[in-house]
Parts: sequence; structure tokens; C-alpha cells
Amino acid sequence: MFDPDEAEGLRATARDAALEDPTLAYVLLDLADRGVDLNARHTWDDIKTERGIEAAPATDGEQRVT
Repeated sequence: MFDPDEAEGLRATARDAALEDPTLAYVLLDLADRGVDLNARHTWDDIKTERGIEAAPATDGEQRVT
């Protein structure tokens, strides 16, 4: 669970983002309500490393964004 200050910080950020990105606002409010510990989650880079997934090199004229 988040402490009350952390949850309120997420809610404030959600209010600020609501008009420009309602999906982000929804996710932030959901996280604030659930109290999900984001430090315990894996990043995409962590998952790729754990599973031995390597990024394919870009081909001619292709640009890859990570």
C-alpha cells in the first residue's frame, strides 16, 4: 500500500493529466487506489534479459526506438 502522501501525489498527477491523456489519468488513479508497489515490478528490459530476448538490429532505413 502507498502511504497517503504517495497516493495523493498520484491523484494530483492524474488530475493534471486528465484533459490531455485520460488513459494515463485512469491508470494513475487505479494505482493510487490499489497501492501497487511499482518498485516490485519488472521493466521490459528486465523481462528481455530474464528470457534472453535480444533486440534485432535495425535494417537499412529503419529506426528502432526503445
